[in-house]
Amino acid sequence: MRVKTGYSRRRHHKKILQQTKGYRMTHHRLLKVAHEALLHAGQYAFAGRKKRKRDLHRLWITRLNAALRQENLIYSHFIHLLKKRGVTLNRKMLAELATREPLKFKALLSAILPPSSQNPKAEK
Repeated sequence: MRVKTGYSRRRHHKKILQQTKGYRMTHHRLLKVAHEALLHAGQYAFAGRKKRKRDLHRLWITRLNAALRQENLIYSHFIHLLKKRGVTLNRKMLAELATREPLKFKALLSAILPPSSQNPKAEK
């Protein structure tokens, strides 16, 4: 017995065309072109999610470095001191502290800095 795929094929086509709604030119009208556009869009979205994480990580480090430079400290030395003291705050939380709670950030700095070298960069 022959089975025709009218309903399921039409449903699949409509699904693809619905997902590509708003794309330019024939990318939202023609099925083959729309399907390829949808595949490429998925690749771009995947790469974009990874890139967003990279960009945010760079932003946190930049904010931290800016706050540390005001205290005559550099980022790499600060991270080394954190690891040495066993502080497990991540860079996102440290950047939030530095920008929103500068007094608490200074308290954290005074807690991790050794008393003899409160300003290691100021001596140079």
